[in-house]
Parts: sequence; structure tokens; C-alpha cells
Amino acid sequence: MKNDRNGLRTWLEIDCRAIEKNYKIFRSLITTKTKLMAVVKSNAYGHGLVDFAKKLERLGADWFGVDSVVEGLALRREGIKAPILVLGYTLPDKFAEAAAHNISLTVSNFETLKALQKNRLSKPLKIHIKVDTGMHRQGFLLLEQKSLISKIKNQKSKFIVEGLYTHFAAAKNPAFPEYTRKQIAEFEKWRVAFKKTNLKTISHAAATAGTIIFPEAHFDMIRIGIGFYGLWPAKEIESYFTDRILLEPVLSWKTIISEIKELPKGAKIGYDLTETLPKESRIAICPIGYWHGYPRTLSSIGFVLVGGKRARILGRVSMDMISINITDIKNVKVGDEVVLIGKQKKEKITINELANLSDTSHYEFITRLNPLIKRIYI
Repeated sequence: MKNDRNGLRTWLEIDCRAIEKNYKIFRSLITTKTKLMAVVKSNAYGHGLVDFAKKLERLGADWFGVDSVVEGLALRREGIKAPILVLGYTLPDKFAEAAAHNISLTVSNFETLKALQKNRLSKPLKIHIKVDTGMHRQGFLLLEQKSLISKIKNQKSKFIVEGLYTHFAAAKNPAFPEYTRKQIAEFEKWRVAFKKTNLKTISHAAATAGTIIFPEAHFDMIRIGIGFYGLWPAKEIESYFTDRILLEPVLSWKTIISEIKELPKGAKIGYDLTETLPKESRIAICPIGYWHGYPRTLSSIGFVLVGGKRARILGRVSMDMISINITDIKNVKVGDEVVLIGKQKKEKITINELANLSDTSHYEFITRLNPLIKRIYI
């Protein structure tokens, strides 16, 4: 582990044991016939796209969901063989690359469908039709169903309709179960219509929350994103299911102490002099900042762990540095390890805690972690 850290001022540790534990939990929730898509879009939710996907492929993930053809190609270059679906929008310029590397694309509007029919591809492109059952973001509406099916049937081998899917708007919110059930019912109408026209597709709708709460929505495949990273879609679901489903956070974020100084009472800290020391204090500098993904909103209110104790952020979070108060922590020296997210002795700082302090979501917090920070798999 220490050799992996050589020369690093900050790094992320990814716990392989926790990945496996979380994978087994979600595999246990579905039948042997139901496939499991690992959603590794957005750099595997900040955890590192390629290495995370490799680990999940070894564990047995059936599919991978990515945001773009760029992410899909990155996986193919690194030897990922499992089917890949691009969940986001794809420009027509990328159709040929996707087809050549066996990357399936989402088609959610008539403009994309028309572009596919015009495109001269040497190899038919595999597509998944996305339908809007209530999210009102991507997807064909139910009133467009007849027109869509007609256009699909009239296409001349330009593409292969491999999948049919939708996305739930509020599955993670127990206050709206009927809305999700309404979406499931509407998706069933799409499934019936496709079967009647002999369009044999992989049907999928449930992400992490939907998989846990609505087993009737598992269909042919589930899509697990946030759950694989050991995080819950929402605190309401966590509080209700945590006695039965024990997800384990996968990521820890660490840095070091790069400088220590003694300052007198009244000294002002950082940009814009936003904090004044109330007494003689000992402060330490850590070489991370908002460029690395540590939000500026944590200025003066965030905490890190030093020697197993909490040390508060002093003043502004800078682009590449933070100042912390170590006045009451003994035996701290330059080079000591500092935990930004994770455990140290009996203390811990969670992603949810920092996200709440930052007035954002844990989804946003982790996906903003700088991709240039080294991810070390342990």
C-alpha cells in the first residue's frame, strides 16, 4: 500500500472486498434469469471507470451502462468483453464507432432514429429504445408508440432493436409509491406492444431503488449504479432497509499534512481573511482543494480526520489547499495521513455528511472527484 502511495499528495482508496459484498447483495435480490447491468457512467460515479468495471466483470456483471461512446470505447480498449449500453445521448458522428466496437446505443427520440436510418453503417447498430413513462426527460411518449413501432418495422436492417427501457422518477422516495407503480404499468403497455409486433427485446426499468422496493419491476435486467458503490439512493430507503441490506461504502479519500505552523491569537486565515483565530493556535496545511473536488462550500465548516480526531477547516477552501485546526490534536507532524472521507481509528467522515454540509447530494459530491486523482484498489 505504501509503495502505491509514493509521490502522492492525495489519493482515493477503493475497497475491493466492499465491491464484492455489494455485488453479492444485488445479485441475491434477483432470479438467475434476470441480468444485472453495472452502471459505471461518469467515471464509475467518480470511483474510476476502467478498474471498477474490470472488478465487476470478474465478479460476473452481465452488462455495463456508460454515459457516452467515449466511456464505452475506454472499456473496450481495456479488454472489457461484456455488452455495453450508452445511456446518454449519442451524436450521429459516433454511430460507426459504436457499431464497430459492439456498443449499444440509447434511442429516445425520432431525430436520433431518423439519423440512424440515414446513416450508412457497414455493421448494423444495436439500440435500446428508451420510453418516457413519467420521468419526462429522455424517451418516447406513449402517444408516440404506434408511430415509433411503424418506423422501426420499416427500417431496412440499419439497426437491431436489442432493448426496451424506462427510468423511474421517484422510486427512491417512499412518499410516491403509486407514481412508480403507474410508471411500471405504462411500461408494461410498451412491452405488450413490442411483443405483439415480434420485437424481442431485453426489458429493463429498475435502478438501485427500484430493484430494492419494486421486485415486480425487475423484468429481464436491473441497472445498479449508486448501490454498487455502497451508497443508498436516499436516506429514507436506508433507514427502512438497513437492517436487511447492509451496503458498504467502497471509497475513502486521503491526503497528507504538508506544513504546520503556530499562529497567535487574532491571526487571519486564508483568502479574504474570513476567519480570525480566537486564541493561539496550531494549524496544518493539506495539499487538496476545490480543484480536486473538495467543495468551497465546506469553507470553515468541513472536517477532516487527523490522528483519529476531527480537525475543522479554517477559512476558505482554496483551489489546491486547505487549512485545518490541529490545536487540540497531539503529535501531529508533516507527512501524516489525513482522511477526508472514510475511517481513521474510531472516527469516520461519510460522503453523505460532507454532501449535507455542502448543501448538495452524495451523487454530485462523488462524481465531482477529480479523475486525475489516483484510485488505489486495496
